[in-house]
Amino acid sequence: MNPLILIPARMAATRLPGKPLADIGGLPMIVRASRQARASGLAAAVAAGDAEIVEAVEADGGRAVLTDPDLPSGSDRIRAALQALDPEGLHDVIVNLQGDMPFADPGISALCIDLLARHPECDIATLVAPESGPDDRSNPDVVKAVLAMAPEGTEGRALYFTRSTLYGDGPVWRHVGLYGYRRAALEAFCAAPPSPLERREKLEQLRAMEMGLRIHAAVIADAPLSIDNPGDLAEARLRAGRG
Repeated sequence: MNPLILIPARMAATRLPGKPLADIGGLPMIVRASRQARASGLAAAVAAGDAEIVEAVEADGGRAVLTDPDLPSGSDRIRAALQALDPEGLHDVIVNLQGDMPFADPGISALCIDLLARHPECDIATLVAPESGPDDRSNPDVVKAVLAMAPEGTEGRALYFTRSTLYGDGPVWRHVGLYGYRRAALEAFCAAPPSPLERREKLEQLRAMEMGLRIHAAVIADAPLSIDNPGDLAEARLRAGRG
């Protein structure tokens, strides 16, 4: 396999405009995310929707490519960046690492790549983590993964993703928004229109499932901090200060 990590980022975030350049301990958020990706030892680049993001990443020694700011999703942005960076098709696995996870462990991408390597039938790999508390079960902002878990309990095949409340005594798996795509799966996914379940749940991975693409998920101990609102940003700044 020849993987490439791509980090989509744009300034026009709905809940936190300008998020990629938000200062966290003296560094823009996207620079921290880029550094974590590069620390993995894998090829990595930022798929930027704005020139300011490209400038910040390149000033830090990272790689970035400017994409159309009007692209509808992060998946479309990484596809556009992939076509610009690798028109020859040398990279056969693409990891979509979120730019709002500035403290994601550098080894996190390898978990998705490993799933794809061990499961030829898997089209897309992702991650899940245990619920952080009972409120997760009814919180629509917490995306839950319903898995057919393997006997060892460290990975499973995804059956569904939902924002709805899950009942019963079984574990609830929080979905971690990181994906490893086989290149053909990414191309097919981006070429397809939004699906009915995707529109209903506002979860684009359901488009892949309605298309018949197979998603596997690996279990990690804790979900990385994802910065979605001012409270998350304040927590990130505190964490950077302690570091």
